[in-house]
Amino acid sequence: MTLAAKPNLAGMSLAQLRDYFHSLGEKPFRAAQVLKWIHQRGVIDIQAMTDISKPLRDRLSAEAEILLPKIVEDYASEDGSYKWIIEVASGSRVEMVYIPESGRGTLCISSQAGCTLDCSFCATGKQGFNSNLTVAEIIGQLWWANKRLGGFDSLAERPVSNVVMMGMGEPLLNFEPVMDALSLMMEDCAYGLSKRKVTISTSGVVPAIDRLKDFTDASIAVSLHAPNDELRSQLVPINKKYPIAMLLNSVKGYMASLNDKRVPVIEYTLIAGVNDHRRHARELAELLREFPCKINIIPFNPFSMSDYRRPSSTSITNFRQILQQAGYTVTVRTTRADDIGAACGQLVGNVADQTKRSSRHLAKRAENIIAASSDSARATESA
Repeated sequence: MTLAAKPNLAGMSLAQLRDYFHSLGEKPFRAAQVLKWIHQRGVIDIQAMTDISKPLRDRLSAEAEILLPKIVEDYASEDGSYKWIIEVASGSRVEMVYIPESGRGTLCISSQAGCTLDCSFCATGKQGFNSNLTVAEIIGQLWWANKRLGGFDSLAERPVSNVVMMGMGEPLLNFEPVMDALSLMMEDCAYGLSKRKVTISTSGVVPAIDRLKDFTDASIAVSLHAPNDELRSQLVPINKKYPIAMLLNSVKGYMASLNDKRVPVIEYTLIAGVNDHRRHARELAELLREFPCKINIIPFNPFSMSDYRRPSSTSITNFRQILQQAGYTVTVRTTRADDIGAACGQLVGNVADQTKRSSRHLAKRAENIIAASSDSARATESA
């Protein structure tokens, strides 16, 4: 007979903790106390929660637990960024990345071990999918970042000011745990992050975007990467199911529900010879003409299972200028932490690939290299 798992207090929202303490016959204010101990003070030893009575601490120790994922590897970049690899309950390993910038510190959080979407420019997609992360495993990444960076020492000077759900996995394919984790990030009794500084990045899971307004008011970023359906379907296969017009309409609906002046961010990974031509920039400008947004250009970051190349600085400049001249606010993401394999698109933790996708990609890449060599040899002979 399998024993029922103990309730994990680390993954409970304020409302869930209140319900839990109500079930114990305790006052609801206990929920806020426990939440502050875990997420503001970084304390996961129930017996150390000194403003809770000893009998209640003993009961909680016996009947509940505070269980977070564990860090198994960490890397420091020359530019001040950090990458941590955490092990989750499934046995998989996922990555989170901290990027310090002037006036802010951004934590890129994973929501899944691996990814089902197989976007052609993303290392994570090449490894297949293993498991969804739990609420505690998602929020645990923010907990660990604060722990490692001294964020529990002073609430006024926490190093993580911004969170992006832009690590491994598609956040909206792990919907409920991600929504619960977002609520903890923005909860005043926990991390207290602003809704403007918590961002969901999605490749375009339209039904889930349509549900967002009922669960959160976080900011949103859209992984577009192409100005038309034909090209986007090659780069982002989910586009075959939810094409661009449907995606943008869904995002418009979510933004209208926020009742403020925020606009979504359009993410566009620029790949040499694929989507970086001037005509692509002009087409993108026209596509978004009636879609208020900011555009973030992300120069492609190479990885071992891809033959794509980083665009030239001239291509990046030309692309940006065309969009700016069309009236858009455009930023070019500075490549950070690529020396530790933590740049955008490079996250590929040590995950057991149940789909054998990585093997197929490596085999295909080998075929392409052999074919290219054969073509070159034939050209030489002809000459």
